[in-house]
Amino acid sequence: MTFTTVAVLFFSVLFPVKTWFSPTSPLEITVRPESGPVSLVLTDFSGKVFDAKDPVEIEKETTVDLRGSYPSLEMPGTYLLFAVPKGKDLKEFSGTPLVVGVRSDPRRGGGPAATAMVVKIEPLRYAVMSTDKGDMTMAFYYDVAPNTADNFLRLAEGGYYDGLAFHRIVPEFVIQGGDPKGDSSGGPGYQIGAEFSDREHDVGVLSMAREGDPLERQGGMPRPEFADSAGSQFFICLTREKTKQLDRKYTVFGKVTSGLDVVTAIGATLTEGPNGDTPTVVHKINRVQVLPVTAGSNPYATLLRVTEEKSE
Repeated sequence: MTFTTVAVLFFSVLFPVKTWFSPTSPLEITVRPESGPVSLVLTDFSGKVFDAKDPVEIEKETTVDLRGSYPSLEMPGTYLLFAVPKGKDLKEFSGTPLVVGVRSDPRRGGGPAATAMVVKIEPLRYAVMSTDKGDMTMAFYYDVAPNTADNFLRLAEGGYYDGLAFHRIVPEFVIQGGDPKGDSSGGPGYQIGAEFSDREHDVGVLSMAREGDPLERQGGMPRPEFADSAGSQFFICLTREKTKQLDRKYTVFGKVTSGLDVVTAIGATLTEGPNGDTPTVVHKINRVQVLPVTAGSNPYATLLRVTEEKSE
């Protein structure tokens, strides 16, 4: 675990005994109620609550096997586990929720999609990106892009983005950052696999920059060597109309839940250069701080409301 993750768990109520679990081993977590009994509540990433075999109510420090309590965890998916004080609503949860990622094998010939390969349990986190134009809060799509979200969070925790700039701005399209070289050619020294999904490139959405494939200009999908070429560079969408062409071809991994005015202000910067995307004024990322989700600071509640409003 990283130092930040350890610090998050130190102030929490739910403590996984480890991060990674085999598909048949007990999914053990230790519950340490802060002040009075708590109930465990399991939901999917959209907020749907799953029933336990028996109510899981904890009065004192106890180690619980989630697999024995929640049959739904046998199915691949992304789940959230909350500790809710007795008599309180789910939104009044205690401590930091846990993300329970039950993963299947995405490789060709890796087995049935409904079969779990491994389980990862980690605290639910968000990020605050501070810029010279103000702060923006970011929540992450652990459900459709867990590896990409993890990559961004790990880089942010290590200070990778601190001091870098939004080096590329395309008016009414995207603002792009995360390049230590500042010319769209830099990265962290490695590449990550694509996690394309049905999540749309909407206003405020975070997505990964990568190398373009010439075949895409003919309407095709990017070949693996291009699809899997992302590293640290990300972009934030300024409009839906012009970014919808990116759907299912770039990895959407999060969304700005507050501070869209900051995104808009940076996106309004005048540009120049041969491609018309070099900002005339450099806007820097001062710091990216990774923080634990709590009942008092939960950008995922806003993200869920946005999703629900859009689906109605």
